[in-house]
This record gives sequence, C-alpha cells and structure tokens, in this order.
Amino acid sequence: MGIFTKLSSVIRSNINDLISRAEDPEKMLNQIILDMRDQLAKAKREVAAAIADERKLKAQLEQEVSQQRDWQHRAMLAVTEDRDDLAKQALLRQKEYAERAAALQKAWSAQASESEKLKGSLRQLNDKIEEAKRKRNLLISKQKRAQAQRRIHETMSGLSDTSAFEAFNRMADKVEAEERRSVAQAEVNAELGGDTLESEFLRLEGGLVGTDVEDQLLVLKTEMGLIEAPAELEPKQLEAGDAGKNASEGEVHEVESIPEAELLSAFDKLEKSAEEG
Repeated sequence: MGIFTKLSSVIRSNINDLISRAEDPEKMLNQIILDMRDQLAKAKREVAAAIADERKLKAQLEQEVSQQRDWQHRAMLAVTEDRDDLAKQALLRQKEYAERAAALQKAWSAQASESEKLKGSLRQLNDKIEEAKRKRNLLISKQKRAQAQRRIHETMSGLSDTSAFEAFNRMADKVEAEERRSVAQAEVNAELGGDTLESEFLRLEGGLVGTDVEDQLLVLKTEMGLIEAPAELEPKQLEAGDAGKNASEGEVHEVESIPEAELLSAFDKLEKSAEEG
C-alpha cells in the first residue's frame, strides 16, 4: 500500500502547485487529469511488478512442493527395496523441501493478498480518474458561469457609479450658462449700439407707413370731389415718362408724426375757420 500512499502524495503536491500558480481553471483541470493518468500508469507498473513477484513465489512454492513429493516417493521406494539407509536420506531431503515449501507458502499467501489489495486500489484509482474526467466539463462550465456572473456584477457596479454622468451634466450646465451670457451680452450691445440692423428695418417700416398715408390722402380727396382720380390710383401701368418722373422726383417723403395735442389744436382752428367762412 506504500505505492499508493506515495502516489497520493505526488498527486496532491502537483495539484497544490497548480492551484498556487493560479492558472486558468480549465487548463489546470486538464493538467491535473494528465498528472493523474501519468501517476496511474506508474502505479500500474508497480502493481504489475508486485503481481510478477507473487507469481514467482507461487512458482517456487510449487517447485518445492513437487520436490517434497518426489523425495517422499523415493523414501517409499527405498523401504520397499529394504534400503532403509536410502529411505532415511530421502526422508531428510523430503523434510527440507517441506520446510522450504511451508515458508514459501506463507510468503506467497502474503504477497497474493497484497497483490489483490493493490489491484483493488488500482481499480479504485482508475474509477476516480474517470469520474474526475466526467466532472471536469461540469467544473469548467461552473467556472465559466462564475466568471460571467462576476463580469455582470462588475458591469452593474460600474453602472451604479454616477460620477461620470454627474460630471457630464455639470459640463452641460456650464456650456448652457456660457451660451446664455453670450446672448445677453449680444442684446446689451444691440441696445447700446448705433445704427443696428434692427433700427434699419424700423426706419424702412416707417417709410412704408408714410407711403400708405399719402395714398390714403389722395383717395380721400378723390372721394370728396376735390381732385380728379390721379393716375396712380388707376391700374398700375406706369408709362416710361412717369417712371422717369418718379425717378427724378426721388423717393416718397416720410410723414412726420405730430404730437396729438398739436394735431387737435390744428383741427380746431380749421373747424373755426370753416364756420366763419
């Protein structure tokens, strides 16, 4: 049994060495199986040698027993021939072989018992290795599943860390605040600036209003019969001379806005003058 004690120690030392090196579990399991198979092969050779010794002892025992029987027959032959002297010598040889056969019988019995135990242990070791080979795939699957779960936990832990998102939101707020300041500064510059684009458009809009008032005044005088309908109120088909005239006269003058109080006073004077007339 010392063979398997040594074998077990070697296997344990190899496994502990692999585990201490923290290699890939799949490679480690495969290497352990290979080491077990190597040790099993060595154990088979040791067991085979033990069985060979047991069979050698058995052969020696059979030979001694055969010699014992032969000398016993010779002693019997000498007695039948009245050769007691030879019979005594034959009995002495038969006793020697019997004693050696008895010793060999004990040795062979012990060796045979040990050989049977070794063969039984060898079968158990072989069965364990086969079981380990069957479990290897299951262990590898469990290990891969554990790695996948660990990666999931690490990913979830990373997602729970909101520091990066908070930093992004702070940067977004900073950019938006800067944009608002820029817009406000532009509004201030527009209010305090000189002839801006907005003031230009206001001036143009004022000019258009003045033109509309002039047209309304002509319409009103025509309706009152004070003047004939001017050509401008007829369908817009300007002759070349009219276009040149308008071009020479320039743009329509803007109507200046008069304060309401002055406007009312002027209308009062017109009404009094009309009553006196």
